[in-house]
Amino acid sequence: MVEQNQEYQHIMVAVDGSDEASAALENAIETAKRNNGDLLIVHVIDNRSYTMGVASFDIEASEEETRTMKEILGEYRQFAINRGVKKVSTELVTGSPKELLAKSLPKEHNIDLILCGQSGLSGIERLMMGSVSQYIIREAPCDVLIVRNQAKEK
Repeated sequence: MVEQNQEYQHIMVAVDGSDEASAALENAIETAKRNNGDLLIVHVIDNRSYTMGVASFDIEASEEETRTMKEILGEYRQFAINRGVKKVSTELVTGSPKELLAKSLPKEHNIDLILCGQSGLSGIERLMMGSVSQYIIREAPCDVLIVRNQAKEK
């Protein structure tokens, strides 16, 4: 039997800079406020994407993504606080987005709800790499909410 008043105390949202991730962040903020829960905003740097080219370019690209995402995560954190979420933290990690978002981070932070955008990938990228959101749905130890970008669908 499903509990009618499910409360989520430890909410995680995955962000990647896409419109879908922004929609997920908005939803995560509202969910955290409604449940008086804490919010973890996460970005995973997929280190596999930097192993295909010239080493010096890869290091520069990785460092640039790290700098950019640290700044964006700080902005997202402040945005969530300004919107009324009492406890907000961020995490920038490197590795496999699928494994980190579906397994490692939820267990490490006792997450009971994961929110992510429907897809930040193009059709070809999804075909080659597989959808991270689909993997999270199948493997996560908690509830998962996939957020569609309503503006994009109109």
